[in-house]
Amino acid sequence: MSENILANIRIVLVEPAGALNVGSIARVMKNMGLTRLVLVNPRCDIRDESARIMAVHAVDVLDNAVVASSLPEALAGCRKAIATTVRSRSVPINLEAPPAALPWLLTPNIESALIFGAEDRGLSNDELKYAQKFVCVQSNPDYPSLNLAQAVAICSYELYQAWLKMSDNPAQTVVSQPTLREESIPTNAPIDVLEGYYQHLEEVLLEIGYLYPHTVPVKMEKFRRLYNKANLQPEEVAMLRGILRQVRWAIKQGGNPKSD
Repeated sequence: MSENILANIRIVLVEPAGALNVGSIARVMKNMGLTRLVLVNPRCDIRDESARIMAVHAVDVLDNAVVASSLPEALAGCRKAIATTVRSRSVPINLEAPPAALPWLLTPNIESALIFGAEDRGLSNDELKYAQKFVCVQSNPDYPSLNLAQAVAICSYELYQAWLKMSDNPAQTVVSQPTLREESIPTNAPIDVLEGYYQHLEEVLLEIGYLYPHTVPVKMEKFRRLYNKANLQPEEVAMLRGILRQVRWAIKQGGNPKSD
């Protein structure tokens, strides 16, 4: 396989609190061929000496880490994202084991991300909404809580094992139609493009009275799940936004439907 697909995967840590954890994560990332570390509003100094000591020979991963002010900024340009969680949500989600879900990130020429929450709280529902798939590391129910670095280590190992299998058998590359030439395979819309559409959709649905402020979170979560299944292409998102613009034009021409 000519391309190291692992180089396209970002490990995204949301508000990590411990420099030791970040250093340990840098080390295990390099152990497993991952190099792109992104931290969202870190609550620790990733340049701290303790982080560098824990990183050992992976200090370069720390030095090249990107700090983002928000999760959408951290995911800019990504077309696939998996979040790790054990949380229940207002809308039920399919929690998958790492070996089943993580190979989905291994697609040529596709930027993707694996998202981890803060040590003390995990990922909130608002943060989880940016992912299309959800991973849960099963552990002893008597003591299920994993250290952040441990969770990253498990998932990084599974990613590396999946990549090794693909390297031995390139036909296993995770694409929608494996028999097509790589350049002809359609790619789903970037996450930031989808987020723009979701915001546009929410605004219009509020205007026409389909949504009300108190129903927005649950209803929009259902729309996200629906569109995640559709694997929207960029031109399809553009078409859907065109429909929303036409709806707004029709409202201005004929009055607000909520008054009918």
